[in-house]
Amino acid sequence: MGIDIPAQAQIDLTAPVGVQLSRILRDSIVQNLLEPGTRLSEAEIGARFGLSRQPVREAFIKLSEEGLLEIRPQRGTFVRRISLDAVMDARFVREAVEADIVKACAAAPPAGLVADLRAQIAEQQRLVGEGPAGFVPLDDRFHRTLAEGAGRPNAWSVIEGMKSQMDRVRQMTIANFPLAHLIVQHTAVVDAIEARDPAAAEAAMRSHLQMILQDLPAIRDTFPAYFEPSGE
Repeated sequence: MGIDIPAQAQIDLTAPVGVQLSRILRDSIVQNLLEPGTRLSEAEIGARFGLSRQPVREAFIKLSEEGLLEIRPQRGTFVRRISLDAVMDARFVREAVEADIVKACAAAPPAGLVADLRAQIAEQQRLVGEGPAGFVPLDDRFHRTLAEGAGRPNAWSVIEGMKSQMDRVRQMTIANFPLAHLIVQHTAVVDAIEARDPAAAEAAMRSHLQMILQDLPAIRDTFPAYFEPSGE
């Protein structure tokens, strides 16, 4: 079975290759192009990108530390199934951090923030019906803009570093449930910021990030092979 990595994914050999390869493989796993159980070959990945085995091995180790790959001695490297515990931990931390972020934005919105966010929502609306591939980057941009607006760009970096498992579920959620509802929730957050109402902004963000709790059972029932069995 071939490795399902987008044909347009390329490595710039003039820049650090390990970071680029980790990102390409992470994106392919998060987008469920590389399904749980897929065996990854150092030789095949190296040949695909014109790399030696060493940077490929280093990328595998990094992604195993993130819980996306499992390195089995003498057997190979495999895409891991989704850990529900990791999803729930990431959601819990993300909600706590982003609730404070939007409260700060609503208390003192920086110039241009609301206009920027509304322009992003308009861009999101143009993608309704086109699936998760294009929407997820816009969703991340929306939340990153909020962190920057609150003067806490590093907070988004922290969130981004721990949400890989949550993102795998987000991809399946967006692919199987209407995007319009997410856009309504984004709009409620921006409305509260524009009204300078920190309490409403916090409530809107918490409701938005808790939606995964409602969708998770249906997603797991639809894709049982993607998830670790309970208790693992």
